Amino acid sequence: MIHFARSRAGHLKLGARGEKLACSFLGNKGYDILFRNYKVDSGEVDIVARDGSVICFIEVKTRHSGFKGRPAEGLSEKQRRRIRHAAMDYLREIGNPKVVYRFDLIEIVLSRWDVRELRHWKDRFGRN
Repeated sequence: MIHFARSRAGHLKLGARGEKLACSFLGNKGYDILFRNYKVDSGEVDIVARDGSVICFIEVKTRHSGFKGRPAEGLSEKQRRRIRHAAMDYLREIGNPKVVYRFDLIEIVLSRWDVRELRHWKDRFGRN
């Protein structure tokens, strides 16, 4: 049980590091970060940001370089559904404005000391 707790803590730490790096990357690209870790009963969005007039709901997937496969492969259909539900809750919460929105994905691969790779896919997964 202790191993599971340590593993879970390490996973959360890695995720938080990835989200921080993603926010920095987005800020450098001119995005306005509106919210981090927007959580509701129906799901969670890692980052809510504005790219000009577009609201972006962004999922961040972070892995160490020794991990087999791409970080983005960890984004299941169930997760996508929960992100979409949380995004709709966010839009309702801010008064259902008639805005353009999209779902982005940021994939980060870390070496021990730095970012080995960072990819940003705009409009990576749809609304359905």
